[in-house]
Amino acid sequence: MSNKGLDKNSIIGLVLIGAILLVFSWITKPTEEEIAAKEKREQETKAKTEQTTVGEQEQNSSEKTDTNFELTTTTDTNILAKKDSLNALKSVLEYGPLSDATQGEEKTYTIENELIKVAISNKGGRVSSVELKNFHTYDSLPLILFKEDSSRFNLNLTIKDAINGNMIINTEELFFETTDEDFIVKGKDGKSFSMRLYANGSKEKYIEYHYSLSGNSYLVDFEINTVGLNDLISKGFPIYMDWSMFTPNQEKTILNQQQKSTIYYKYNTGDIDYISEMKYEEEKMEAPVEWIMFKQQYFNASIIAKKEPFHSDSKIKTIEIPEGTSTEYVQGMEASIAVPYNGTNNESFAMQYYFGPNRIQDLKAVEADLEETLDYGWGIFGWVNMFLIRPVFDFLNGFNLSIGVIILLLTLIIKSILFPITWKTYLSSAKMKVLKPEIAEITEKYKNDAMKKQQATMALYRQTGVNPMAGCIPMLIQMPILFALFRFFPATFDLRQKSFLWAEDLSTYDSIYDLGFHIPMYGDHISLFTLLMAISMIFYTKVNSQMTAGMGGDNAGMMATQMKIMTYLMPVMMLFFFNSYAAGLSLYYLIANVITIGQQYAIRKWIVDEDKIHAQLQANKGKKKKKSGFAAKLEQRMKEAQALQEQRKKKK
Repeated sequence: MSNKGLDKNSIIGLVLIGAILLVFSWITKPTEEEIAAKEKREQETKAKTEQTTVGEQEQNSSEKTDTNFELTTTTDTNILAKKDSLNALKSVLEYGPLSDATQGEEKTYTIENELIKVAISNKGGRVSSVELKNFHTYDSLPLILFKEDSSRFNLNLTIKDAINGNMIINTEELFFETTDEDFIVKGKDGKSFSMRLYANGSKEKYIEYHYSLSGNSYLVDFEINTVGLNDLISKGFPIYMDWSMFTPNQEKTILNQQQKSTIYYKYNTGDIDYISEMKYEEEKMEAPVEWIMFKQQYFNASIIAKKEPFHSDSKIKTIEIPEGTSTEYVQGMEASIAVPYNGTNNESFAMQYYFGPNRIQDLKAVEADLEETLDYGWGIFGWVNMFLIRPVFDFLNGFNLSIGVIILLLTLIIKSILFPITWKTYLSSAKMKVLKPEIAEITEKYKNDAMKKQQATMALYRQTGVNPMAGCIPMLIQMPILFALFRFFPATFDLRQKSFLWAEDLSTYDSIYDLGFHIPMYGDHISLFTLLMAISMIFYTKVNSQMTAGMGGDNAGMMATQMKIMTYLMPVMMLFFFNSYAAGLSLYYLIANVITIGQQYAIRKWIVDEDKIHAQLQANKGKKKKKSGFAAKLEQRMKEAQALQEQRKKKK
């Protein structure tokens, strides 16, 4: 109502309320037959009560009882009829032309192939649960990707109401109809299953969910068809798909699953983005979207637009399940997806579901860039994994070997590739080691003049042809491979539920003893692979400290102290960090440390002769060497710094 009085909408609203009251009064008032019957019964009852004989009184009493029973029965029937009428009126007001679909009996249908078993409910017409038939949970139970009681799929429709306004209808509350039956397909066969939601009781006006499934596929084709609804669905409003689930607990620990579970999505520009793992927030799409993935640690449920993208008016959200409140679910994921609707009489929007593993070959087969969601690391680490580690791993895996053996062979191959770098590092350290006595003499000679000591040390390096930084460069070259492997193993599906030696599952930690209590940052168990890896690291660090004993020049003493600290600190840190990590990664580092120790021993024993190196360095002193541009500039700067230092001393 405006300040000037009733406006058009207010008048329409009052008229509608009045109409509803009139309809209600008309439905609840007694009929003329009911009024006449009631008056007749009252007259008969009054006449019979005027009789004075005992027999007549008993007879009248019997007739009165029968009459009262008839009256009660008629009244109950009227109440039920009125109640049904009110429910029907309520359904019409809430669901408009779809009110007939509010009544029904819930039933579940099943479509399946060799890989997946999909349950479809007639209430909402939705996929209510999916079982991946070739996989099991950590507890050896059937692997259910999502469950009926903890998932949701709903179409949020804007339709026209009785006064040419708009009302919201949720299809998840309505019953769809179908004439199809459960089916199983195999091989190259395919079959379809359709459910329809009829409007106004007409078979010519409906919303159809059309599912298609082929053999040996994780894909389910899904179409939303609207037929004859252009005069019912409001134009200018997108159709929203509300899709959500709480992801079930499938692996050994919920924490590891939370660290790998989130929502990914791809814009039609080609960019792939996601909500950061371990963050729980809502994001609005910035452009049309090609697909949205609910990604779990090793499996995912994705919805993919086939012909045209979803509208940018979509949003996603991750939901935290507080620690300790559930052992059944990991976290919540939900999406409100805007489906394009043009308002024509017959429209169809084609999509696909992917219900399957986060296995690179299966994701690539979809041809929608789903494999880009595999977290192999950013930048150079991801490149190393994709172009080096992954191809070698897949090649070895093609021989159907034990995953533990594959990790052993992979480590041998990588360490063989890196052997020249290891040799260069050791050679550089050996050169520094044989020069250590001469460096000590220079330190003693110029112990009171740091500038001259540094100049003399650099001169010695130049004369002997030794680069003090040569040992660091090979180590830097190895770093991308080491970090890449750190990301490779947790993201590799092939480790899941694969055993080796005492480890029953290399994708999670191996436990040889449960402590019965929790140690902060360590856990409640002892991982033997992690323990052996830490011990091997102690030996590796000791060998490495011996190898680099001569490096560092003036900082040799400081370096020795740091190496001694690292010898004991690093293994302890790794012991805590890796105790609850994938056993496959601990196995790799254990094997790598043992191989490196062996390589360094072999180099020292049979390849590098320190006496020959010393003789060669002494021979180099007699050769005239041309200064490099860098060395010349460095020497010039040192001379300038020395001159400046002497000027300051004179002024004092």
